[in-house]
Order: sequence, then structure tokens, then C-alpha cells
Amino acid sequence: MNRILLASAFLLVSIPAAFADGIPSAAPTAVGPVPAAVSPVPAAVSPAPKAPAPKLVEPHLHIARSNLAGHARIALTFDACMGQADERILSTLVGERIPATIFVTARWLKRNPAAVAVFLQNPDLFELENHGQNHIPAVDTPTLIYGIASAGSPQAVRQEVEGGAAAMVAAGIPAPHWFRGSTAKYDLSAIGEIRAMGYRIAGYSVNGDGGSLLGAVITEKRIASARDGDVVISHINQPTHAAGEGVAKALVDLKAKGTQFVRLEDVEDTGDDKTTE
Repeated sequence: MNRILLASAFLLVSIPAAFADGIPSAAPTAVGPVPAAVSPVPAAVSPAPKAPAPKLVEPHLHIARSNLAGHARIALTFDACMGQADERILSTLVGERIPATIFVTARWLKRNPAAVAVFLQNPDLFELENHGQNHIPAVDTPTLIYGIASAGSPQAVRQEVEGGAAAMVAAGIPAPHWFRGSTAKYDLSAIGEIRAMGYRIAGYSVNGDGGSLLGAVITEKRIASARDGDVVISHINQPTHAAGEGVAKALVDLKAKGTQFVRLEDVEDTGDDKTTE
């Protein structure tokens, strides 16, 4: 037995130091208090609580009804966000002499001078209003809406509104009185800020083209379903999307039914969430 113990001791002494550091120490026979020199393992740090998401609203807007059987009164509104003018819609509006309210961004104005000229040449048809400077949602706290970052502060909301209006005036368009923000969603504080700037905020009651992402057939059906007093929202800036075809056909169909088309500036209106009060 003594020979075995001496052999084991000799082997341990012979292991190089580089490997000795990796050999675990023998477990202690008794567990005592942690020595003062050893720092305790820090407790897990809880993540900072996230700021609550702002409460967003998507206001409705209606206009005064005609109350005439077979002659429903409808306000057509079109957003011109970015991209190019949809000539399918624009040529139908001009050719059929159908009035509409067009919400333009500063970015769209820069890219579409020919379409702007058509609008200005037909003041009896087109009312041009403010869709903002850079198509940023008019929400004064940071959030994402459909993947788009909001303005994020009252100052940024003001810049979005004022920048859009300044671009319109620079393009020879009369100063706007209505504002519709990107995504048509707002928080209540931003609504108050925009109203304090003197703007009415344009909601809607019929979503005609689902942000221009719907097919032609369903777009046509949606717009054709508009009733007396409705405000329809569609887009006039996506010429490659099928929705534009449905918009153009729906306009012709509605006109054939005796629909009375009006611009927002032509009639009384009622908006919820204090957007027009």
C-alpha cells in the first residue's frame, strides 16, 4: 500500500504546471461561509421597463348628406404619398369632371410637376391639401406604425405639418387648411397640436384601396359601396398597382348612378376624436 501511495504522489508532482491549472480542486469536506475576499455573484439586472405604447386613433370623417334618393353625396380623397402619379385615376377624374381632394407630400410634389400642373389647371375639380413633408406619422411619441417610425416629438410633428405646407406654397398651391398624416393614425396630443396650428384633420369612412395594396376587383367593390355622406380614401401615387384600375372603374360606375361628388371644402363635415371641432 505504501508503494502505491508513493507512486501516486510522484505522478502528481510530475504534471506540468500548464495542465495543473485545469485540474479541479477536491471538494471540501465541509461548507463554510464565503470568504470575505471572494465577491458574491451579482444578482441579475432587470431590464428597464418599456415605455407604454401611445394610444393611437384612426379618426372617421363624414360629410353632410344630400338626402336625395339616387343622388348620394360622396367626398373622394386621394393621398399622394411618394412615387409617381397614377394617370389611370387622374385622367378619369379630369375626363369625367369628377371633383376630388388630393393630399400631397412635399416629396411627391418634387417628383410630379406635370401632375401638379394638371391639378392647378383644373381648380374647379381639385382641392389640394397637406399630407406632410416626408410622409411621417403625426404621432408625438416614438413608435412604429406599419413599420414606419413616427415623428416622435411635438417639434417633429410640427415640422412634418409645416414642411408640407411650405412645399405646397412654394409649388404655387394655395395654403392648405386640411391635414392628413401618414397612415392616418394619430395620438390625441398630436391631434390637439395640429388643430392648434389651424388645421382640420381629415379622417375617412371608407377605405377604398387598402393603402393601394388591394386588387382591382375588391377596390372597385369597396368604393362602389360608399353611401350618402361617406368620405373615401384611396391613393393616386401607385401607377403599377392593380388597385388604381379598380379606383378608376368605380368612379365611372358611381357617376353613372347619379352620385354627387364633392370636395371637402365644399360641404360641412363631422370628424370624431376632435379632429374638426
